[in-house]
Amino acid sequence: MAGAAGGLVAGGLLARLVNLQLMNQEEFEARALDNQISLVPGVPRRGLIYDRFGEPLATHRTSWNVYAAREDLANLEATLDRISDIVEISDERKRRLLENFRREYSFIPVSILSDLTYEQFTQLSVRRPELPGVTIEASQARSYPRGRDFAHVVGYVARANQSEIDAALDGLDPETDRARISRIQGVLKHPNMRVGRLGVERELDDWLGGTPGNYRYVRNAQGRTIQRLDDDENAPKPGRDVHLTIDADLQRAAIELFGDQTGAAVVMDVETGDILTLASNPTYDPNDFVNGISSADYSALREDERSPLYHKAYDGLYPPGSTFKMIVGGAALRAGLTTPNETVYCPGHYDFGNRRFHCWQRRGHGNVNLHEAIQKSCDVYFYEIARRLGPERIAEEAKAYGLGVSYELGMTGGAAGVVPNDNWKRGRFNEPWYDGETLNYGIGQGYLTVSPLQLAVMTSRLAIGDGSQVMPRMVGSGPIIPPSPVYGSLPGHNILDHLRSGMFAVTSETGGTALRAGDIGFEGIRMSGKTGTAQVRVISAAERATGVIDNADLPRRLRDHGLFVGFAPYDNPKYAVSVVVEHGGGSSSAYPIARDLMREAFVRNSGRAGSYEIAAVDRDGESI
Repeated sequence: MAGAAGGLVAGGLLARLVNLQLMNQEEFEARALDNQISLVPGVPRRGLIYDRFGEPLATHRTSWNVYAAREDLANLEATLDRISDIVEISDERKRRLLENFRREYSFIPVSILSDLTYEQFTQLSVRRPELPGVTIEASQARSYPRGRDFAHVVGYVARANQSEIDAALDGLDPETDRARISRIQGVLKHPNMRVGRLGVERELDDWLGGTPGNYRYVRNAQGRTIQRLDDDENAPKPGRDVHLTIDADLQRAAIELFGDQTGAAVVMDVETGDILTLASNPTYDPNDFVNGISSADYSALREDERSPLYHKAYDGLYPPGSTFKMIVGGAALRAGLTTPNETVYCPGHYDFGNRRFHCWQRRGHGNVNLHEAIQKSCDVYFYEIARRLGPERIAEEAKAYGLGVSYELGMTGGAAGVVPNDNWKRGRFNEPWYDGETLNYGIGQGYLTVSPLQLAVMTSRLAIGDGSQVMPRMVGSGPIIPPSPVYGSLPGHNILDHLRSGMFAVTSETGGTALRAGDIGFEGIRMSGKTGTAQVRVISAAERATGVIDNADLPRRLRDHGLFVGFAPYDNPKYAVSVVVEHGGGSSSAYPIARDLMREAFVRNSGRAGSYEIAAVDRDGESI
């Protein structure tokens, strides 16, 4: 995963610039004096990004732009005035162009207007003879045909900023490295040059971006360009394509299912680890960033309380709530601290020391075993089981199911979350772990935080049922992505079958907390799952005494998050799903999205073979 913005150029882009074919200093200066052959920086064609079925996610469109060669302009200000008589150029734009004109190298073309409309193109073309030194050229502009659906995953490209340019020039001497500095500046400041800014575009920038080069032009005695020389060796080398494992139509379905709600959804193939959906809502249009977004529009996105710029599916962290209970139950079975048939009595609360911990079902569940505790989501059962386990065993089990891991997927970001234990708390707060905190741990509350992606990994490992620790992957064909860490080991069928059975009961047996989630509307297939509610506020003893305020009566920011995890079918599972609805008020907001998304996955057969072949190549393109 990429680091700070400056690290982008210091890494992928700088590696490409190092490969730029440059003349030695003496030859460069000799040719400059000769004034017959000029070198012009060449920007490579960027590689494309596709979904698993070959649907384009990042491609190019033709953009008509107005340029001026610095050496051909006697008076830029007068030229701008003539152009603005035809097509409007703001005074602020003119001011910036004149400032840059005086600062930049002569071989860097001046970009006067970008992305002309057809009407503007026609008007300027007719008047072109009146504009000496000005050209109207077609270029390939980055385009995101799926727009908002893939903003967080694919990311976007933008012009290199000054910190990136400074990083690329770091260590070069202005006197002895003058030619190299000018070439690098020429590439990074070229009007058509773009660098990956977020998502796949940024993390795989070195793969997608190609290698910059030089074009050689012959000029006549008057300095006019008369010919471009063939020079394949030094010409720009195009970037390479990437195929993702995501199903573009399933991704769109996920975004649409959220409507006005905020949150995230992940669908994963439990056999291969292919991520079929990694959706966050709300989102934004990456096309707005390609040529530079206005400060006002960017501020509006940043200040939106729904956080449209935030990749909730990959970077968002939430308490898992009751979706974590299978992990606690499985850990206790593995440690021999309970049996599938042992019952715990639930009167609606659990007294520990001088504190009372409440079950969500205030009247209690009576005697429940593990199967019933998962089915009914009994908090008291898991308070008791967690107390027996302690934080260390719970943490070890959680990591074996894929929680607490930052997954390498080939895009920026990836939160690890918190899987706490005594050492973590001492390091974070300089305090010991208290026994009462273990009880909250047992129901997925407290310090524990996970991402929607991690929940999908956890559910996939539960679904397979044989102890396999499937790993998520999102790059189907492209560079090899470094492996993510695997912790511990999982139990086998003898334990996982009990947990899976409880999840089936949640959606398919009387008393289950999500009976409407089981029928996905696809013949012969039912979804098993687990509901979850994550508190975002502390409920005081006084409020409990008078009656807990209903979520619907609270301000949105204080309402509980709703969660659901599931897999289908029960036998030979194919897909796992996780859904988080921020401030949805409870799991009833999440399971309908999960159910409908699971149906779409089966209707579309989203996990069928993609249009790509998995290529074992490293990031330099060498077979391995």
